[in-house]
Amino acid sequence: FCLMAAPGKVAAFRLPPLPTIGEIIKLFRLKALKQLSQNFLLDLRLTDKIVKQAGELKNAHVCEVGPGPGGITRSILSAGVEQLLLIEKDARFIPGLQMLSEAAPGKVRIVHGDILTYKMEKAFPKHLKKNWEDEPPDIHIIGNLPFSVSTPLIIKWLENVSKRDGPFIYGRTQMTLTFQKEVGERLTANPGSSQRSRLSVMAQHLCTVENCFIIPGQAFVPKPEVDVAVVHFTPLVQPKIQQPFELVEKVVQSVFQFRRKYCFRGIETLFPENGRLKRTEQLMMTADVDPTLRPFQLSMSQFRNLCNAYRKMCDEDPSLFVFNYREELRQKKMTGSLLGSTGQPEQTEEENQL
Repeated sequence: FCLMAAPGKVAAFRLPPLPTIGEIIKLFRLKALKQLSQNFLLDLRLTDKIVKQAGELKNAHVCEVGPGPGGITRSILSAGVEQLLLIEKDARFIPGLQMLSEAAPGKVRIVHGDILTYKMEKAFPKHLKKNWEDEPPDIHIIGNLPFSVSTPLIIKWLENVSKRDGPFIYGRTQMTLTFQKEVGERLTANPGSSQRSRLSVMAQHLCTVENCFIIPGQAFVPKPEVDVAVVHFTPLVQPKIQQPFELVEKVVQSVFQFRRKYCFRGIETLFPENGRLKRTEQLMMTADVDPTLRPFQLSMSQFRNLCNAYRKMCDEDPSLFVFNYREELRQKKMTGSLLGSTGQPEQTEEENQL
């Protein structure tokens, strides 16, 4: 590698001439695996654009999730980072990444592992830690995520934000990630939008979420059936709902179970059958929420009121929080089967969304 420096200026990092990403794919006989929902981004102008959304990366510490053949990796290195941690689950990509590592001595660390189980609290040097109230640390997470892992991963990281652990033990670490266009729209959807969902509320109550730009599907190899959104997250100093992650998730999940019905229908599922109607009315009145609003119409402050009121009810009756509506349905179905009933439990509309 070469260091180009003008008098009085800091030396800028430049990668030496390397095979193109397309040549790397041919050289190591790499093929995107459909079962892992892999799609390669070969256009370095687009990878540069993704990395630009992360902000100023000069001398920063970056973790790239699922680098694959290394397109975004090159753009990150060209931005002049101090250290780059690559976490790649697919062993086929490791030799190509090692070639990049050798081209940038001392800058790249490669981990062959699964991001869902990797201990991010030990990923970066301790001296980078900042107080939560301070500006975000000089740490960034960037990734062109496989569609199959993107939603479970962002939910896991949102929980980490709430608890200030994992990659957020260092402070308000920023993330720049790709999602299916529809998921990107859900993450940033405002109240009243048809795309407003559980994901919208869970993300926006903890982070500033910005849908940066859309990459057309044809830019990827192989071409996915959908376009791809680049989304940037910055954790908020104060969450908009100041309750434990599990409680907020339970309330929001319940509200959106029947997204086309009035919101009280979903809120009913927070309570056991015995006393359900009375408790639902009590919760709605305490929270001052109109029971005839649809779930996607509720504002963040209305969700906050619902969570605060539900927390109060759980403090008074701890058995409430462990109540599981689906388990109650299963028990009723089993009882009905034993009695020879053919009644089927009502299915939730978003059972598998998150």
